[in-house]
Amino acid sequence: MTYLEAIQYLDSFINYEKTPLASYKESCKLERIKGFLAALRNPQERFQSLHVAGTKGKGSVCAFLSYILKEAGYKVGLFTSPHLSSVRERIRVMRGRTQPGGIVADVFEGMITERALADLVERLKPGIEQYNRRSRHGPLSFFEVYTALAFEYFKEQKVDYAVLETGLGGRLDATNVVQALVCGITPVSYDHTRTLGVTLTEIAGEKAGIIKGRRPLVVSAAQVKEVAAAIRGRCRQVHARLYELGKEVVCTPRPAGRDGQAFDIDGEFGGISDLKIRLLGSHQLANAAEAASMAQVLRTFSRSAISSEDIRRGLYATVWPGRFEIVNTSAATVVLDGAHNPASAHALKEALRSRFPGNTVVLVLGVSSDKDIRGICKELSPLTDTVILTRANNPRAATPQGILCEMKRMAPRHNVSLTGCVKDALAQAREKAGEKGIIVICGSLFVVGEARELL
Repeated sequence: MTYLEAIQYLDSFINYEKTPLASYKESCKLERIKGFLAALRNPQERFQSLHVAGTKGKGSVCAFLSYILKEAGYKVGLFTSPHLSSVRERIRVMRGRTQPGGIVADVFEGMITERALADLVERLKPGIEQYNRRSRHGPLSFFEVYTALAFEYFKEQKVDYAVLETGLGGRLDATNVVQALVCGITPVSYDHTRTLGVTLTEIAGEKAGIIKGRRPLVVSAAQVKEVAAAIRGRCRQVHARLYELGKEVVCTPRPAGRDGQAFDIDGEFGGISDLKIRLLGSHQLANAAEAASMAQVLRTFSRSAISSEDIRRGLYATVWPGRFEIVNTSAATVVLDGAHNPASAHALKEALRSRFPGNTVVLVLGVSSDKDIRGICKELSPLTDTVILTRANNPRAATPQGILCEMKRMAPRHNVSLTGCVKDALAQAREKAGEKGIIVICGSLFVVGEARELL
């Protein structure tokens, strides 16, 4: 099987990243993925896992944590979604300490090769076909198949730890078959309200569904009142040890430099001062603090040999493309950010105001149709009066005309233009921004991924 044939086969499965869920509870069934993994002799039981759920920042926390573990000398599997350019980005195996200076050359270090993915699909295809013919719970989805591929690959690569980002929700997500050593809950806000619930309590309950097992360990970001209550309730229910940022762990920012940010953490597991990260935006300080705290919890309650220096090196080495990623071109500076809900859009807005105060901004916005388009437009419209609406090459993408209705509602006097694709939007943005303007491309990781390829 060639790589192209493997991709075509994977694309034959229903993909809820491109097709809206008909019904959350009917479409996402843990019994289905559990049955298939049992047929594979449960590869997820052959390595130790760390599991992260939340509305925003969970990918960043997973990236930070993976680099910390790598710097501690472990072989680390990293499973994230969605991808920016290649589906191979979702499955990575990282090992070996970063060279002096802490600079990583490969932004998707250790991602599965085309040959390895093709061989893996070819080997598992007969089992997938047989399972789907006999399954009482319906055929496997794309995400379930790819999760199984990741687990099998991590098993074969003999990783020490796998760091797993949930896809949708948590309780019914295909990744929730693992018994994690430590769970992380990143900030929870309104997202996927059509599937996860219309209140923050309901959404938080779904996210907290990854907290399970025998006395699990949990690190939670600072949360709004009702979310914190839901997480604490779940922890009481399953007798979990909960550590909350802002309570048991305190993060104190230091003055930021042009090449990144710095902070101290202190709390129940001791303090580490002057930690540095190269990811920008105050929200990334919170993500880094949560990852560092998860590493400290892992060190405290297991035999993991993770030093404070490993945490320091890992945080600084972390690369996570498409999250306030600054691309300096021959013309305008471009900022790529996958902000896809109001909370993430707010964080992007604050980061832009801090990093580029007074600069002229041209906003390129494309959003998936099932997102809170009005809320995103409300957050971003104060940044600029020059907006270019576009859409990703994805069936879930909202039409520029659909976004226009909400943008005009929030900012009726803005200069808004419509384009049919990201390539045209980027060309138009360059004309409008000139050499000194800032082009901000956001609203969806699918849009950001297409722009990143063009850049």
